[in-house]
Amino acid sequence: MIGVESVPGQRRLSSAPFSFGLAIGLVAAALAVTILLQSVVSTAGYVFFYAAVLATTWFGGKWAGALSVILSTLVVDYYFVLPLHSFGVRRQSLPIFIEFAASSVLVAWFSSWRKQAEAALHHARSELQLRVEERTAELKQTNERLLAEIVERKRAEAAYYEAQAELARVTRISALGALAASISHEVNQPLAAVVTNADACMMWLSSEPPNLEEVRLAVDCIAQQGTRASDVVRRIRAMFTKAAPDRSRVEINELIREVGALMQTEASRNQVEIQTELANDLPAAMGDRVQLQQVIVNLIQNAIEAMSVIADRPRLLVIRSERLAPEQVLVAVQDSGIGIDRKNEKRIFDAFFTTKAQGTGMGLAISHSIVEAHGGRLWASANTAYGATIQFTLPAGSETTS
Repeated sequence: MIGVESVPGQRRLSSAPFSFGLAIGLVAAALAVTILLQSVVSTAGYVFFYAAVLATTWFGGKWAGALSVILSTLVVDYYFVLPLHSFGVRRQSLPIFIEFAASSVLVAWFSSWRKQAEAALHHARSELQLRVEERTAELKQTNERLLAEIVERKRAEAAYYEAQAELARVTRISALGALAASISHEVNQPLAAVVTNADACMMWLSSEPPNLEEVRLAVDCIAQQGTRASDVVRRIRAMFTKAAPDRSRVEINELIREVGALMQTEASRNQVEIQTELANDLPAAMGDRVQLQQVIVNLIQNAIEAMSVIADRPRLLVIRSERLAPEQVLVAVQDSGIGIDRKNEKRIFDAFFTTKAQGTGMGLAISHSIVEAHGGRLWASANTAYGATIQFTLPAGSETTS
């Protein structure tokens, strides 16, 4: 009798007598081929019995495969395991016999599992095809809705481009305003130095007799500050146009000493004492000398202004340098001023943000941009007792300087 065996995702006709006959026939064929080959080759093995089990399970089902395993085990025991022509098994042959039986079971199980997996895969493919067809119908409906929205989107795009053009105009105006504020802030210091030296020059010229040596020194200082103002304007313009800074080796300790001497007059006028703690093994940094000088000037100027209202303790400003890592240099400016509100530790680097009545909010923003453009980091923190410390890192070169 022919029956119908259900398999996931597949229906196939199977006949029990045919399956069992297939098992018997394949095992008999495996026996014949193995005996024939053993007469020619001494190590024929049991590979044909494994093939018989595999084929029977694949084409006849798991019950035919089980019959094939039993028949193969009995045939191997009778014909190839000592004592021959007997269903008994000697002790020394027992491991080989067990290995064959277990391998036959494993082969039958694998063949059955593989057959079921393929049937499940076929079922999954059928379901997937059905879902794809359903999804295709949904996509067609969606596409029709999208086509209906095209006109509205075109109107929205036209409005967007108009708003974008207006935003670009406002952005250009804002950039020009930021550039003007930056130049005003940064050029103020060298211009103030020019005015101070010009007044000193007039004083030396008015004395009897005129002190020409002091006049010459004052004029030289005026020329230096004028050149510095020009360099500052050029560097700020390059920064706002995203031009790459002029990179060269900069001795940070030397730069700190130069800036300290430059700001000494301002510090003395505000009764601020400047101290330096400079590392001896500091490597040279890579960067734009003028821009880095301006960063340190801004930090010192902010520290002096933060201590201008302090009267109950010494006004002490400490500039420190150290080697943070083999490839990094750290510069810190510490003051004993009014400190920084913790909620403003990050906002103080935003453009136009200031807590000073006469501040422009550009000094720290410019310094932050310069340090980041050099591959470094600038941050601020409140001191434990009083005051604040602003510090930044810079990439270093390979050589060191003291």
